[in-house]
Amino acid sequence: MRCILFYHAFTSCWNNGNAHFLRGIARELGALGHEVLVYEPIDGWSRTNAIRDRGSNTLHEVPTLFPGIDIRQYDSSLELDEALDGAALVIVHEWNPPELIEAIGRRRTLGAPFTLLFHDTHHRAVTAPDKLAGFDLDGFDGVLAFGEALRQIYRRLGWADRAFTWHEAADTKLYRPLPHIARTHDVVWIGNWGDGERAAELDEFLVRPVSELNAQARIYGVRYSEAALRAIEQAGIEYRGWLPAHRAAAAFATARATVHVPRGPYAQSLPGIPTIRMFEAMACGIPIVSAPWDDVENMFPQNAYLRAENGAQMTRALATLLNDQAFAAESAETALQVIKSRHTCGHRAMQLLNIVDEIRGARASSHPAEHEGAIA
Repeated sequence: MRCILFYHAFTSCWNNGNAHFLRGIARELGALGHEVLVYEPIDGWSRTNAIRDRGSNTLHEVPTLFPGIDIRQYDSSLELDEALDGAALVIVHEWNPPELIEAIGRRRTLGAPFTLLFHDTHHRAVTAPDKLAGFDLDGFDGVLAFGEALRQIYRRLGWADRAFTWHEAADTKLYRPLPHIARTHDVVWIGNWGDGERAAELDEFLVRPVSELNAQARIYGVRYSEAALRAIEQAGIEYRGWLPAHRAAAAFATARATVHVPRGPYAQSLPGIPTIRMFEAMACGIPIVSAPWDDVENMFPQNAYLRAENGAQMTRALATLLNDQAFAAESAETALQVIKSRHTCGHRAMQLLNIVDEIRGARASSHPAEHEGAIA
């Protein structure tokens, strides 16, 4: 089947945590024998910022990591009908411009034969519902929501059985334990500062505990404010800037533990949606302590990571992982096994194909005359 994926960014992961999962799905669809084409705007803000951040070389590295995937940059001259020609499945990620979303949906409404899915991996449904309302999804066959709480919002908007929970997962071809790399640091944290929506949480659950433990730590990420950079420096933490996603496994391998600090909108309004860093760290075999986060969908068994309700608990939990190597190794192994058994991009690719089959089956049954005599 010809799969056309419209992503805001594929070759760039600058401030784009979704890149890990989107790339992994493209890889797995290709491995299953499907033809995969990815379209990304040549002037998308993730790409342009990556180039400005001296990341041109990493953009050229990405295609070599995903052989067989046809990655195409486009500009305003894109011939959409030509791009969609022969498509059986089209997925449009929510970071795309509303105009593109509407244009692809219009073609489906006018009879294009492909299955069209909208992929939502953002908290705007609760933090900026007006922006979600600005997307014209009338022509779409379904919505892929990256958590049950988000799916329920779409159900209330009238999508009923056309909204599907489709969690992110780990691309275990890239994210895996690297035992040959020496553990030179106590803690590594990979994440972007963004608009400061978890500034207080990062101070309480990362910066202060590391400082109190006098732990050797590194932070990777972009869009850090001057105040945040000063606080990191004062805590004795090494700030390393942008880390391309495909190099995360090597960064995790250098540390004895990491921390999960979800953004406020997810922790408070969209429970059950872990950040992609949980999947990454677990797949890489590094033990985790999480700031408050409600795993209402039972994604991970309790002993796969430690929980901390406040900064004091985080400090104690990190101390446990750093001082009890056997316990830390057991927790990391539990997490790694649950990733392998339930949360790989391979699992999600198979789920996606089942969703497509379900949508097509429902479409066929609702328009029986359309298909009468279609099979000789």
